[in-house]
Amino acid sequence: MVQTDTIVPEKGSILLRLSKISKKFGAVSALTDINLEVRAGEVVALVGDNGAGKSTLVKVLAGVHQPTSGTIEFCGQDVSLDSPSRALELGIATVFQDLALCENLDVVANLFLGHEMSPWNLDEVAMEVRAWTLLKELAARIPSVREPIASLSGGQRQTVAIARSLLLDPKIIMLDEPTAALGVAQTAEVLNLIERVRDRGLGVIIISHNMEDVRAVADRIVVLRLGRNNGVFEPDASNQELVASITGATENSVSRRNERKAGHTETTGSTL
Repeated sequence: MVQTDTIVPEKGSILLRLSKISKKFGAVSALTDINLEVRAGEVVALVGDNGAGKSTLVKVLAGVHQPTSGTIEFCGQDVSLDSPSRALELGIATVFQDLALCENLDVVANLFLGHEMSPWNLDEVAMEVRAWTLLKELAARIPSVREPIASLSGGQRQTVAIARSLLLDPKIIMLDEPTAALGVAQTAEVLNLIERVRDRGLGVIIISHNMEDVRAVADRIVVLRLGRNNGVFEPDASNQELVASITGATENSVSRRNERKAGHTETTGSTL
C-alpha cells in the first residue's frame, strides 16, 4: 500500500503519471494509450470534443472505471485505483459536474457529508470551525456556513463542492466543467478559487469546453481526440491550433476568420 500521507510533494514534482492507459467497453475503445502527467502546483486542462474520452479518463482516475491496460504512478509508485475510496485514500479527489450537494442541508452539513465520524465525530462546533477555516483559506464568498445550499448561487455551490473535496487534504483535485452554466461574476469567482487551490501546492485537473476559462488558469492544455492524446499546448496557443487539434481539421471557422482578417489588413494597409 502506498503511504502517500507521509509524502509532502515539492512544487513542480510529478504527482501523477499515466502511461499507455487504455479502456475498452466490450468492442468499443474509449481510451487508447493515454499518457498524462500532473505536477504539484499546476493546473492541467483536459479538453476535447464530446466523445473524446475526457469523462472516461476522469472516471478511471476517480476509481469508478478500471483501465484495461497501462500503468498509473502516484507519487512515484505504481498504484491500482480499483475503487473511488482507494482514489480518495491515495489523495485524488473529484468534483463532478452535478456537484452532489444536498440543497436542504447547510454548508457545514454538506462539507462533512459522509465524513461525520472521522475525525470530527459529529462534533458540531469542531465541524463549524473547520468549515470556516477552510472557506477562509480559500477566500470563499459564503455568507454563513449555516446557510442552506438552496439559497447559494452557482458559484458559491461550486465553492462548497471544491472545499468539501479538500477536506481530506488530497494531493490532486479533478474538476469536471467547474464553470458550466455560471455567469461572468460567478465564473471569475470559481477561476480565482482554482488558482488558490493551485497555490496550496495541489495538482489540479480541469475538464472544460470553455477555452477562455482554460487559458485563464491552465499551465498546460492536454487535448484528447477520439480517445487518444492529440497534443499538449501552452495557454498562449492560438485558437486555430487548439480547434485543429480538438477537431482534427486544419480548415475550420477559426482559420477562415483569421484568413479574412489577414486579407482585410493587407487590403487596408495597401490603401494607406
